[in-house]
Amino acid sequence: MLDILTSSIGPRAPAIDLHDLITELFPINRSLTGAGVRQTLEIVSRYVDLVIHEVPSGTPVLDWHVPAEWNIRRATISTLAGRPLVDFADNNLHVMGYSKPVQAVLSRAELAKHVHTLPEQPDLIPYRTGYYADDWGFCLPDRLWREMTDDSYHVEIDSELSQGSLTYGEFFVPGQTDKEVLITCHVCHPSLANDNLSGIAVMTALAMRQAQRPRRLGYRFLFLPATIGALAWLDRNERDLDRVEHGLVLTCLGDPSGFHYKQSRRGATIDRVVAHVLKQSGHPHEILPFSPYGYDERQFCSPGFDLPVGCLMRGVHGTFPEYHTSADNLNFVKPDCLDQSYAVIEEVLDLLDRDCIYERVDGRGEPQLGRRGLYRAIAGQREAGGATQMDLLWVLNLADGRHSLLDMAIRADVPFARIEAAARIALDAGLVIVTSSPSPSAPEHVSRQDQSEAS
Repeated sequence: MLDILTSSIGPRAPAIDLHDLITELFPINRSLTGAGVRQTLEIVSRYVDLVIHEVPSGTPVLDWHVPAEWNIRRATISTLAGRPLVDFADNNLHVMGYSKPVQAVLSRAELAKHVHTLPEQPDLIPYRTGYYADDWGFCLPDRLWREMTDDSYHVEIDSELSQGSLTYGEFFVPGQTDKEVLITCHVCHPSLANDNLSGIAVMTALAMRQAQRPRRLGYRFLFLPATIGALAWLDRNERDLDRVEHGLVLTCLGDPSGFHYKQSRRGATIDRVVAHVLKQSGHPHEILPFSPYGYDERQFCSPGFDLPVGCLMRGVHGTFPEYHTSADNLNFVKPDCLDQSYAVIEEVLDLLDRDCIYERVDGRGEPQLGRRGLYRAIAGQREAGGATQMDLLWVLNLADGRHSLLDMAIRADVPFARIEAAARIALDAGLVIVTSSPSPSAPEHVSRQDQSEAS
């Protein structure tokens, strides 16, 4: 019989202050590679025992190669009299990521070819990268750029592109089985609090939590530079990918938007779990179909892998005005939104770990509940553990060795915890037995109506 864990599902406070962790990480300049990524992972390593991987520059990873390592020390645009107008030390968004070194006096017209602004948001600094462009650039508020009317300026970017490595962090906690839940976030953005740091903070707290709990499934947490980091991990672990039973990419979890969940490519159990948890939570949310654009779910769900990985976020990339601008700052992410995101995901992980399949010992007709002390004359009266009489009836009807607890909760349209409590009552009464854990893909026997929450 499968060993069923006994801890209850319910929101709990994270073990660390999520906003404080974001505040500490915010000033660090991060990119695909370099010292900023390593410094970020060193801070995360204070909370969980990360294994740090270094993949040398030039290493082939699937159809790509690991780029040169990029580091930057300083960068300015100054008047010819030496007065700095734009300074990387003031905001690390001022320099386009992966800018090559430059030191020159340029006319304003020449400089304009390397300046990025947001005319529709004139007071904000845009975030821009040129990872594979062999170029350089500055990002500044459009209002400042329009005020810069000198004929020429002195430009300096003290950066270095060298043979180094790509760095990513990995933390794994084993379970009772060899199956795993893969959870990832990206660590390659500089001072962007929501689109980067919220995922890092929430995932760090979740890793701490899972390490301290009994687990049926293993949990693998990956702190990756976007795209190239996921490709490097997939390339290195391709032979073991059958262990991934569920997966989530976490991003943009600190803003006050409603939740958005992007489904996996294959239509997997994780899609139904997240949809069910969000529906029962009462939080505003929207379920989005898979598309081949977004975060690293598009790498995990590429056709040669087709892993059961979805993406959970609040604001959707590219749709909120603060996205990839200096307005994605410490004031934009809210402590209560971070904690709420953490609570939703911990419930998702608990459901994944605790979902299993029950079967009636004797499925011929409804069992007599009265002589077992399970009958309540008043419809809806709560049993032990928060279950109702109707929850118990749903369990006894659907415990046929094919429906999982998640199937039952979706069919009954009640929280998973209530169905689980009802199943325990039936188990203690000797009416059902546990037969197995469910398949990682949405079962074919579940009707379209049952699956409607995930579509």
